[in-house]
Amino acid sequence: MPVESLAKQYEAESSGVMDRLIAATRADMDAVNRLILSRSDSPVDMVPEIANHLIDAGGKRLRPMLTLGAAALFGTAEGNGVRFAAAVEFMHNATLLHDDVVDESDMRRGRPAARTIWGNQASVLVGDFLLGQAFLMMVESGDLDALGVLSRAAAVIAEGEVFQLAKAGDLATTPADYEKIIHAKTATLFEAATEVGAMAGGADPVARKALAAYGRELGMAFQLVDDVLDYGGAKGALGKNTGDDLREGKMTLPVILAIEAATSEERRVIESALGRTEAGEAELEAVLVILNRYGTLAQTMAKAERHAEAARAALAGIPPSKCHDILYDVPEFCTARAY
Repeated sequence: MPVESLAKQYEAESSGVMDRLIAATRADMDAVNRLILSRSDSPVDMVPEIANHLIDAGGKRLRPMLTLGAAALFGTAEGNGVRFAAAVEFMHNATLLHDDVVDESDMRRGRPAARTIWGNQASVLVGDFLLGQAFLMMVESGDLDALGVLSRAAAVIAEGEVFQLAKAGDLATTPADYEKIIHAKTATLFEAATEVGAMAGGADPVARKALAAYGRELGMAFQLVDDVLDYGGAKGALGKNTGDDLREGKMTLPVILAIEAATSEERRVIESALGRTEAGEAELEAVLVILNRYGTLAQTMAKAERHAEAARAALAGIPPSKCHDILYDVPEFCTARAY
């Protein structure tokens, strides 16, 4: 079968995985969405306006679905499972509002970023409101252990964002530095989402640890793929909305590996485009040529595939079920996005 046909088949199969996850969690996600809308309300008009601007833009809602799926592995998502899933989504949306301010982003989920409409100050404060609501829902659940999981995650995520900011444009950034950043800022929330889901379903300590490992490895794969997608995916072809990480000075793995292998002249090419918001397509293309020359996109995808396999392996001790099969296939969706 031609490579193009294999890629299309892979994409179709991975889309089917998400359809199955959506179908399996639909009833509980309806309850989550109702809770999200009710907890986004405020007598201060700007709060629901900004919150709903982001929430209504959609997104895959992958993290809360993973919480519900993890709960369903062991019991039911009713009650605390729904609260936990809504809290996870609020935390995620809060980080998006904050990230857009830090990164000075103009677009989010195909819409103008909230900061471009209401300003940076309002975006940060509404992000804080969403975090407050997330923790309030966790307190209302009465599960202090689960509250601790999400509270620790919030602190680690913030540390990861600060570390990434400190490393912006730093050509001495190592692959180990990068791994610490993406573990903190992305994988930590995936890990917390699946761990509290398992807790809501009544998982024992061993199974809870397994679901935490599943979420962590899945989150690592997810972010690695996102960083490849910023350069047009595994094939490395520039297109719409590519190159943002480079313009923002983010030291992602494809760039870090290229800098390690590059000649002095190639390093100067990368450095001249890194962190320049006005970098044009020709400069991005020049960097992409270097990434392709040293195969750093392929190396990054290979690492993502290893984390995806580790996520699947984490489920080995979990009893078979329909939900188990779905969660086992989700890492494929994450990696297939880049092909």
